[in-house]
Amino acid sequence: MKRALISVSDKTGIVNFSKELTRLGYEIISTGGTKKALDEAGIKTIGISEVTKFPEMMDGRVKTLHPNVHGGLLCVRDNKEHMKDLLDNKIELIDLVVVNLYPFKETLKKGGTHEELIENIDIGGPSMLRSAAKNHKFVTVCVDPSDYDKILEEITENGDTSLDFRCKLAAKVFRTTAAYDALIADYLTKKENIEFPEILTMTYEKVQDLRYGENPHQKAAFYAAPMTGYSLASAKQLHGKELSYNNIQDANGAIDILREFLGGNKKVVVGVKHTNPCGIGTGETMLEAWKKAYDADPISIFGGIIAVNDVIDEDVALELHKLFLEIVIAPAYTKKALEILSKKKNIRLMTLDINQEILNKKKILGVNDGILIQDMDFGEIKAEDLQCVTEAKPTKEDIEELLFGWKVVKNVKSNAIVVTKLGQTVGVGAGQMNRVGAAKIALEQAGEKAKNSYLASDAFFPMPDTVELAIENGVKAIIQPGGSIKDQLSIDVCNKYGIPMLFTKMRHFKH
Repeated sequence: MKRALISVSDKTGIVNFSKELTRLGYEIISTGGTKKALDEAGIKTIGISEVTKFPEMMDGRVKTLHPNVHGGLLCVRDNKEHMKDLLDNKIELIDLVVVNLYPFKETLKKGGTHEELIENIDIGGPSMLRSAAKNHKFVTVCVDPSDYDKILEEITENGDTSLDFRCKLAAKVFRTTAAYDALIADYLTKKENIEFPEILTMTYEKVQDLRYGENPHQKAAFYAAPMTGYSLASAKQLHGKELSYNNIQDANGAIDILREFLGGNKKVVVGVKHTNPCGIGTGETMLEAWKKAYDADPISIFGGIIAVNDVIDEDVALELHKLFLEIVIAPAYTKKALEILSKKKNIRLMTLDINQEILNKKKILGVNDGILIQDMDFGEIKAEDLQCVTEAKPTKEDIEELLFGWKVVKNVKSNAIVVTKLGQTVGVGAGQMNRVGAAKIALEQAGEKAKNSYLASDAFFPMPDTVELAIENGVKAIIQPGGSIKDQLSIDVCNKYGIPMLFTKMRHFKH
């Protein structure tokens, strides 16, 4: 008679699965709460202590770590010496292992104490799974309730599972135990405030397969961290097609920019195209903010991503409905707004709780055969941090406008120049090989609106040419990090024309 060892934390479907195994001629060995659940369902079981000849002890910490268990799992059945050892030590074979692990992740998500988390580190479960998975040539191993039906199907039809299927199950086990250990390692590493450990352990869970990557010939999938806060991974899609690879990139960029304005009193609308802002507007109402964001660049916003910091109502929805937009992200929609926007079949409507904590504070970038990891750019500048380096001094309104531009420019690909006016971006120069080129693009886009506007640069001016160009086009104040050995040249130009320039002493390269 074949034997199955069943010990599960998640008992979904386990009673019916065990009943079917019994019908198919399996003896069932079980432990603790699983044995109790099966016994109550009238399923005959063998207690683990009957196998090990030892009691479950130390609050269940020690129960399956025994040669009578692991010998039955690891025995290579076509090896005569292994079989002799088995017989000599009166160990019986175990043919099927069904184990899922203590809920460490779930305990972490609900904010369990350190002591609770330690108690939810499973030892026996991963050990049995790894033993069975290593010996998958002979042993079937299951860590996922979704595989129960397939296991029963194969046993019913063939008397046993196929080697190919057992191999697939074993691979899933090692993925699961690796992710489990990675999550524990990550928790303990962060608890000890170790920022960049000698070995980086991370785990991500698949959210969805994507139709393709950046281009149709590239395969792609979206994975999320097990713990998510203020991020796209926490957003909920209410309507529209599945997200694409490029949608996810752009939406992530939109959320990053919106983060800069959370906690303020004004309504904010962020428009993004190819991860760069194409229009940002602020206002007393969401409709006013939308009109500013749209007017900033009505051409580029076509097919773009919109993220906002307040509820989208009917008035805003009617305006959004006039355009082709890929995604709209908001904390919520009124019933009427959702009804209006849902008439567009393909638009993705998403909600994101903007009050969530940012949990993952490191930014990861893949490079060939490796990754780069750094702190996310949460660098913040307030009015009191600014240094005015010119004879002309800014007004309170100037400082407010310059800080608005500074929040935007830090989220534009370098080299970056942003021109703003009255709480609206009027020109964005992104990703240029030189700063003058970025300024030319931004100022040309601004056009007549450049008069009495404000200019923000993500890095210092190595030469005064950008400042000269800005002043020629009517810019009235400038904000930049400072720090060039030739800063004085730019300061002299500002002094010559009587415009204030402020240093932040913080740069925001974005590659």
